Amino acid sequence: MAQIRVITDSACDLPREIAEHLDIDIVSLTIRFGDEEFVDRVDLSPEQFWAMCKANKVLPETAAPSPGAFQEAYERARGAGCDGVLVVTISAALSATHQSATLAAEAVADSIPVRVVDTKAVSMAQGMLAMDVAELAKTGAGLDELERRAQQLVDRVGVCGTLDTLEHLVKGGRVGGARALIGQVLSIKPLLALKDGVVTEAGRQRTRAKALAAVAAVARSHAPLARIAIAHGDASDVDTIVEMVRDIPSTEPLIVTDIGPVVGTHGGPRIVAVCWVGV
Repeated sequence: MAQIRVITDSACDLPREIAEHLDIDIVSLTIRFGDEEFVDRVDLSPEQFWAMCKANKVLPETAAPSPGAFQEAYERARGAGCDGVLVVTISAALSATHQSATLAAEAVADSIPVRVVDTKAVSMAQGMLAMDVAELAKTGAGLDELERRAQQLVDRVGVCGTLDTLEHLVKGGRVGGARALIGQVLSIKPLLALKDGVVTEAGRQRTRAKALAAVAAVARSHAPLARIAIAHGDASDVDTIVEMVRDIPSTEPLIVTDIGPVVGTHGGPRIVAVCWVGV
């Protein structure tokens, strides 16, 4: 029976207890506030990040992990007796993380086999894909089977969210197809989604309440679901959208989690996203 370690990066927003239960190793991106640099999930929790956002006039920035950080994770897997590693990363169109993971895989090719899959997703869409393949890994599935499963899921995961402001997204250069919204930010609540791994406009609403309802409706349109999660960045009204999606048919129970520094850097405070995996 194969023993394969699943690895992802900290853009996944996976709750720590889930990652630990499924033995998912998470490689951290770094966050910068001016001259200060923090390792995500190590030096900076979501709560600390949002507090710093409120206290700082300078917007944060993110940086992908180095290939060396991924290589250390691969070597940890080998040291634990694993037969191989499957890595599922944040969309390669949004971050150099996938490139770092791939370069590190090449560096350890003679000692442990590593496969790297671009999820073309972010936040809990990426996180739930990692959960799925990690659960399959616990059954003893081999590396080839896990890679096939991950590739199949790439087309079945989705995310739709709404922002209070586009300031973080614009300054972070991640607007993609949402560029048309610039200049209208004061009069609308934008809805954003990922298409082929790139941030795109998914609609626009005049009020926060209507925006949350529209996000919930997008998720509902994909039902029935295998998994569903709500991720939010210090949003006091998160319970509103929780009630809106609670009855969407899903094989696994709803997960509600905090958006961490990686996604939060670009989404800004009060970002709310519904993420799902289709059946």
